[in-house]
Amino acid sequence: MSLSHAAGMAADDALLFADALVDADLHGVSTHGVSRLSIYLRRIELGLIDPRATLRVERQRAGTLALDAANGVGHVQAVKALDMLIPMAKQNGIAAATIRNSQHFGALSYYCNRAARHDCILLATTNCEPAMSPAGGSDAFFGTNPIAASFPTGKGFTIKIDLSTSAIARGNIIAAAKKNEPIPLGWALDPDGEPTTDAQKALLGTVLTMAGHKGYALALMVELFSGVLSGAAIGSEIGSMYKNLDRKQDVGHFFCLLDIDAFMDRAEFIGRIDATIDRLKAGKKLTGVNEILIPGERSARKAEENGRLGIPVAPETMKELEEWCTRLNVAFPFHEEQVTQ
Repeated sequence: MSLSHAAGMAADDALLFADALVDADLHGVSTHGVSRLSIYLRRIELGLIDPRATLRVERQRAGTLALDAANGVGHVQAVKALDMLIPMAKQNGIAAATIRNSQHFGALSYYCNRAARHDCILLATTNCEPAMSPAGGSDAFFGTNPIAASFPTGKGFTIKIDLSTSAIARGNIIAAAKKNEPIPLGWALDPDGEPTTDAQKALLGTVLTMAGHKGYALALMVELFSGVLSGAAIGSEIGSMYKNLDRKQDVGHFFCLLDIDAFMDRAEFIGRIDATIDRLKAGKKLTGVNEILIPGERSARKAEENGRLGIPVAPETMKELEEWCTRLNVAFPFHEEQVTQ
């Protein structure tokens, strides 16, 4: 039995949830992988996440869905939403959904890559717990509000564009805080609105936007798609996953799915995208650069490496997993020497 199943999730949903977390670690995005499992389980334990929630359709037209995640596990509800959208996109060429009443749901690229395997292109956004101030402000309003899309190729990897509208993903600051390590200047402000290298103070303050006012504008766009249009909480109304252990998050997501075949034959698309990759890689390189990499290529190589050698997990995460196994009466599947490596 898995930890999430023991915590109350249906067996199939627990497998789906595990796949999303492990996929993040496999691709080197450990800030959105198994390291987050403890807080998800804690929120389930406190009744702040319903592990058996049913995804509800509130409005539907031929190519659109307005969905209520019913305070369920974000990863599970998002995959179920995508599974509903795919046949709609295949029928209509395009399909879109808003999802409200959800949670932090990991890496957007997980859903975008999943869509790419169906020869679709998913544009995805989500709002997040308040962590980032608008340009010129120092109060946390926006989350790191990421935007993502993935594109299938014939090169053995998927072009994956997954970026937060902040200068850095907040998960990197959380990871530094757990290790008591400093962060670089330019990542965040402390509670007084001053630049800081202290990860703990950064978590109490705000993350800086990417590219100043441009990142602010993109963060607002994501908030409008994910929060305003979906009916979810907006900005500072969103519950903090770590701080607000007395209320739900009510995160919102936005998915827009395109079926490639509605625009051109798949073979032609793959040929054109591969030619684009070839042209990018053939360009003149800067001094000291051996290869021009395509977004998604590095994470695909990391996934191949981790698939061969095993996925590294931080000792503090292993300790949390062992504690939860004891708590939920689940066998801890690792030997002592594996934990201490």
